[in-house]
Amino acid sequence: MNIIIVDDDKLVSASLKTILETSGDVHVQALGSSGAEAVSLYESYHPDVLLMDIRMNSMNGIEAAREIRRKHPDSKILFLTTFSDDEYIIDALNIGAKGYILKQDFESILPALHAVENGQNVFGNEIISKIPDLISNKQHFSYSDYGISEKELLLIEYIAKGMSNKEISECLFLSEGTIRNYLSVILDKLELRDRTQLAVFYLSLIHISEPTRPY
Repeated sequence: MNIIIVDDDKLVSASLKTILETSGDVHVQALGSSGAEAVSLYESYHPDVLLMDIRMNSMNGIEAAREIRRKHPDSKILFLTTFSDDEYIIDALNIGAKGYILKQDFESILPALHAVENGQNVFGNEIISKIPDLISNKQHFSYSDYGISEKELLLIEYIAKGMSNKEISECLFLSEGTIRNYLSVILDKLELRDRTQLAVFYLSLIHISEPTRPY
């Protein structure tokens, strides 16, 4: 897997490069330290995944991701963030970021990169809990009001779990082409852009409607 790492802390970037390349699964094509560099490096290398910080001087990660995805809508961008980046979360998901991982959780980075490369979304409960207004009227939302069938709702649940079209097709005994068609119809019904927004949409509703249970 070819990736680019962009972080304004060059020590973080260098450490990540060493850790990830040691696995043998990852080749770091280039390192950058600003949003502008991220845009330029993406144009030069077209990585499988762009691993990028959010808070950077001049052009930040959100602005860079927006520019990259405008030109390359299939780009896969994974943000390397901290809890202090809360105000950027909704913007990032709205532009199609594939997920978030925390800088201090190094062990999760490699699995997250592989998941994103395979078309899955990576974001934890900490991130979901910080998305209060991704959709309107969440407390009273009904899928049936939007014409979502039981089978379509099941497909949404599978997508929210990070499953690929192939995995979903095997569970529902349908072809991958049929799954893609279902997904396209669901996105139109809910007026969402892609599977990342759909997953966040679903998980936001779950978070709002279900109280946290003690274990």
